[in-house]
Amino acid sequence: MAKPVNEREIVLAVLIEVTDNGQYSNIILRDVLSKYQYLEKRERAFITRVVEGTLEHLIEIDYILDQFSKVKVRKMKPVIRGILRSAVYQMKYMDSVPDRAVCSEAVKLAVRKGFSGLRGYVNGVLRSIARGLDGIQYPEERMTALSVRYSCPEWIISMWSRSYSLDVVETMLRDFQKEKKTTIRCCLHKNEPATLKDRLERQGVSAEYHPYLPYALEITGYDHLEDLEPFCDGSFTVQDISSMLAGELADPPRGAYVIDVCAAPGGKALHVAEKLFLKGGDQGHVEARDLTEKKTELIRDNIRRIGLTNIAAVCRDASVPDRSSEEKADLVIADLPCSGLGVIGKKADLRYRASQEGTESLVKLQREILSCAQAYVKPGGTLIYSTCTVNPAENEENVRWFLDRYPGFYSDNIRDRLCPQLAEYVTEEGFIQLIPGVHRSDGFFIARLIKRRR
Repeated sequence: MAKPVNEREIVLAVLIEVTDNGQYSNIILRDVLSKYQYLEKRERAFITRVVEGTLEHLIEIDYILDQFSKVKVRKMKPVIRGILRSAVYQMKYMDSVPDRAVCSEAVKLAVRKGFSGLRGYVNGVLRSIARGLDGIQYPEERMTALSVRYSCPEWIISMWSRSYSLDVVETMLRDFQKEKKTTIRCCLHKNEPATLKDRLERQGVSAEYHPYLPYALEITGYDHLEDLEPFCDGSFTVQDISSMLAGELADPPRGAYVIDVCAAPGGKALHVAEKLFLKGGDQGHVEARDLTEKKTELIRDNIRRIGLTNIAAVCRDASVPDRSSEEKADLVIADLPCSGLGVIGKKADLRYRASQEGTESLVKLQREILSCAQAYVKPGGTLIYSTCTVNPAENEENVRWFLDRYPGFYSDNIRDRLCPQLAEYVTEEGFIQLIPGVHRSDGFFIARLIKRRR
């Protein structure tokens, strides 16, 4: 009896939604896995791996297909293109699936989707690739070779090469393709890290301490987060170590009023709210703002789960000045919309969505928001500026622009506030650029800016 749901058909549907219809892979994959949560763990793992792997290696896969198909990838029908792409990924990167099975399933899927006339084409292309995969010739020019081997648009590599050596660029690219553990922040107002670690391990989860912060752990071996009791009762939240470092460097004073201008999904705002709670109970307040009701509701969901009462989510556009907040905040967090090039290891399709023009427009938006955010900082207060990218135009250059435009601020050297493993990477100007593969984190930038007292 045929299965009512075919994993490869689900993979195809997700790939088409992402590559042809512009959907975000992490969102649609989450929704699909939720819809088909009744599938066995092995089947859902297959769907996740093939979708994420195909997107992660997309440029390389298309390069391979163009070597063996008379019809170039860009001219293929979307369904055939998606079938061939996922099949090539399985043949090259999944030893557990025999090539003959990949070919057979791809042909069956083409027929099932109404392309029986192309079954011979699909079969022929994939069998040719199976025979010739080990002999693929890659480009000789290094920048182009990096683009193909690591499936990163060449313009991004070129941009990075103006600030980093190609060896460092390759280190980043290689790290993006490594399987990552999930980093979590122990919620200290509910439990100690050792207690949380023990609870997770009793549920069969592997948990290790992260070296950068004592309350950060890396976990593997779980299926659904929602199946973990410590997640459901708010004992931890998923957050990359780089984002935690921003909260750690924020270090709000007891009783502080804090504004996070672009807070969703709320990780940094909740981290700072927890720090305030631990310093003074109900003293202090965090206002977690974001642009849409959908995003603010996401923040509220996390607030409810974590269980802190000194934080509230508010829908507000960070690029529009808020006169009522001028010089009211002891701390302002500005983790701004950015190109996201530091997290493409987790969100593979970001690299294909990004553009040089888009990055330039983001720099303009970042400066607009910074111009608004700085006005909310009290004299003597702190502005944390951060992004999840490794593009200097969005990071160091923005800080230099800001300090030139607003001389009432200065850069606070954060070296003594970081662990020894990171302190040496703080620049002379006082900020830090975290680089995937060099550091055990996402690509992330943090600057701590202080408003001078009058």
